[in-house]
Amino acid sequence: MESLSIAVLPGDGIGVEVTHSALKVLDRLGSRAGLRFVPQHLRAGAIAYQETGTALSDETIRSAGEADAMLLGAMGLPHIRYADGTEIAPQLDLREHFGLFAGVRPIRPLPGLPSKLADSRAADIDFVMVREQTEGLFKERGATLMKGDDEARDAMVITRAGVQRVSDFALNLGRQRKARGRPGRVTCVDKANVLGSMAYFRRIFEERAAAFPDVTADSAYVDAMALNLVMKPWDYDVMVTENLLGDILSDLGAALVGGMGMAPSGDIGESHALFQPAHGSAPDIAGRGIANPTAMLLSVVLMLDWLALRHSEAPLEEAARALERAINQAYAEKRILPFEFGGRSNTADITAAVLAAL
Repeated sequence: MESLSIAVLPGDGIGVEVTHSALKVLDRLGSRAGLRFVPQHLRAGAIAYQETGTALSDETIRSAGEADAMLLGAMGLPHIRYADGTEIAPQLDLREHFGLFAGVRPIRPLPGLPSKLADSRAADIDFVMVREQTEGLFKERGATLMKGDDEARDAMVITRAGVQRVSDFALNLGRQRKARGRPGRVTCVDKANVLGSMAYFRRIFEERAAAFPDVTADSAYVDAMALNLVMKPWDYDVMVTENLLGDILSDLGAALVGGMGMAPSGDIGESHALFQPAHGSAPDIAGRGIANPTAMLLSVVLMLDWLALRHSEAPLEEAARALERAINQAYAEKRILPFEFGGRSNTADITAAVLAAL
């Protein structure tokens, strides 16, 4: 098959380290499966902003858009901020520019790791948070209305088109998961009992759900969902929600399976997609070689699955499954235990264990 161009944006902090791990694994996968992944290294992030005055250049955006997929490490550093006090977050600009409306956050524990929950059913956790990423409370980012120094207002933006497409994405995902033996249940998470914009979100979701009679659809308030995700997370399959609510709940979900180092993500649009670990740049451990690259490697699995759908190429699907199996095997056989689980496996150890299992 033709070579595939991957726009690589390592970013800041441990983003550089976990990206290096991902590229080593991609190179091995490519050589084993007869695939050729061509990384296009692009600069963006807080350090780029500090050194050039631009966090995300027009050239970087152009090159990223020409690639077959985007792979991002982590961006932003707490001590480097814009003039208004907000952190550097070019990943949000990439979402908006390329219309990456569906933030996909799979939550599933890996075998062999100690559970954060005492209940034995924690091993059955397997759900996906789908977060609308182009509107909601983040839509007016950078346009806060200030009334002197006495009041600040940010607007919530919910559109019919935005909710329809993310609802359809989640409902289709529920249908696909049902075909693989999952419940095929999609839950809309909102605050429809208080906010009219959230009631509007729920109404449009319910309209779209009617077109998917083979999928079970229901709704829940976000506060109740936060409680239930701690009490009985194994009950859920697919959730779809507004931008800010999904931002919060996806981190809660990551905690259920061990933390941000185990949490992959994909930002999916109509014709572009970006994949990255859900964690941040972790400047407190950057440069020490102890960052857990598992979330990044699982994000590569998501990237391969998306590319397989786009290109209808069996080797890409096979590569995704091979990497998924290798990660599971490395953990199940207890070859590795990251620092956040009380172990001593560093970035190189985890990468080597996955490579050995491929």
